[in-house]
Amino acid sequence: MATVASTTAVTSTFRVARITPLGELLAPPRITANLLRIAVQTVLVVALWRGLYVEVAPGTMAGLTREQAVSYAVLAVLATRVRGLDRYASRDTVIQHLHFGTIIYWFLRPVPPRRYYALRALGDQLYGLMWLIIGYALCLVAEVVQPPGSPTIAGVAALSLLLGQWVLYYVMLLIDLLCFWTLRNQAALLLLVFAQNLLSGVYAPLWYFPDWFITMSAFLPFQATLAVPLSLYIGRLPPTDALPQLALQAGWLLLLAVLTRLLWHRAARRVVSQGG
Repeated sequence: MATVASTTAVTSTFRVARITPLGELLAPPRITANLLRIAVQTVLVVALWRGLYVEVAPGTMAGLTREQAVSYAVLAVLATRVRGLDRYASRDTVIQHLHFGTIIYWFLRPVPPRRYYALRALGDQLYGLMWLIIGYALCLVAEVVQPPGSPTIAGVAALSLLLGQWVLYYVMLLIDLLCFWTLRNQAALLLLVFAQNLLSGVYAPLWYFPDWFITMSAFLPFQATLAVPLSLYIGRLPPTDALPQLALQAGWLLLLAVLTRLLWHRAARRVVSQGG
């Protein structure tokens, strides 16, 4: 019986996690659109950051050389493929389910909603990781991204990126869980996602911002999702700072995990099934 139960659990896990990759693979135009978007964004950020350094090359700005800045910007573009995919087409976002009332099915399935959400996110990120790896390899060959300074730096940056993606999962989950209380908050969600991208260093390295902005972001979990791993990779953060940064990421991970777990329980109390 235990073997059957474990097999069933693995099967259900695989079926939920494959929803996003399967949906993308069955829609070739989406793959083509992703490819074109990544290619155009990469070309534009390379041209932009190289252009910004024309007057200062071979000097530095904010402690970054031109090669470091370009590498950071390109890696940030590639990382957006892992940071989340658009589920609006399949109507499987929390805010859509709350709007149409179909969120109740998340709580009626054999798979708990918290687990279902996590498995969907896992499938999203594994599919996005495929794009990241392919894009990273091509950018290394094209020499628009610097290779890591050493195998140790590569390993630390990869570990930091893993922790950062985990922190990001909880940050996005926290934003989605707020929908249970605000219900109609599409504008607020867009604002929160923009703030998350800005404070995590997606649009530009945090080193270019004023000191007060950098200090403020240090008290928030956002920079732990992307700015830290990319700064470790390009060498803006020395290896001696790696351990404290990894510990900080782990701390945010634990705090957000406890908070979102409590919110899941409170959210379940707000879901009411009428009839049926």
